[in-house]
Amino acid sequence: MTVSDTCPLVQAFLDPTTETWSYVVYDRNGGSAAVIDAVLDFDQASGRTSTKGAKNIVAFVREKQLTVEWVLETHAHADHLSAAPYIREQLGGKIAIGDHIREVQGIFRDVFNLEKEFLVDGSQFDHLFAEEETFRIGDLEGRVIYVPGHTPADMAWLIGDALFVGDTLFLPDVGSARCDFPGGDARKLYRSVQKLLALPEDTRMFMCHDYPPNGSRDHQCETTVAEQKRNNIHLHEGVSEDAFVKMRSERDATLGMPRLIIPSIQVNIRAGQMPPAEDNGTVYLKVPIDTL
Repeated sequence: MTVSDTCPLVQAFLDPTTETWSYVVYDRNGGSAAVIDAVLDFDQASGRTSTKGAKNIVAFVREKQLTVEWVLETHAHADHLSAAPYIREQLGGKIAIGDHIREVQGIFRDVFNLEKEFLVDGSQFDHLFAEEETFRIGDLEGRVIYVPGHTPADMAWLIGDALFVGDTLFLPDVGSARCDFPGGDARKLYRSVQKLLALPEDTRMFMCHDYPPNGSRDHQCETTVAEQKRNNIHLHEGVSEDAFVKMRSERDATLGMPRLIIPSIQVNIRAGQMPPAEDNGTVYLKVPIDTL
């Protein structure tokens, strides 16, 4: 077993507008890589998109002479649009997500009354991962951990000693993800987190977001299982399932919808592709009224 089998190299990229962390995880310079949760810039006021942030990922991959094998999504994000198609176009790789995305597609097909041609079988993605499925990134082995709760389709990616948790957990001083989106479930999130906290304590844990409390520190992306077990304000050791569900439900009731949830979901359930253009050649995103 080589060093890269157990300790992959990880480069993080912060999108400051949405406070989202994207990652390139790779086995060695000149080797193989996966890109995780890439962000497409989107200006809501104008409806204009940009690949400015994603280009930083492309430049890094090319500088390190990496071969991208996977373009991974932890879930269908509600706070940013995915840049997965752009990453695949520039670098190759297969766009993949968990197989429960079909449930999310079914929910939001109805919310947005999508075109009849929209399929809820996950076929927009190159690969759908099943729970506990394994995959390779060059010398690295990855394993899929199904972690529903924030949405019905969340997956965490365990690659060597690096765990990419998506929106299950945040840094210890921020806590946990909300569970009030359609299909969310606080009780399921609690049980999902217990699976993650049962991993070896020195497992490196990489966040999808960071929201520094009251601007008290700089954005950070990494912690460990041990630190989460000791210090997570919502899910440290000793917090019961019922106590967590009560806290999470009460907290979620005070939260507004994410600023970009309406455009994000419509794009992300399509593997980052825009809806089909209408007969005037323009692409439109719908706004459901009094629904979310």
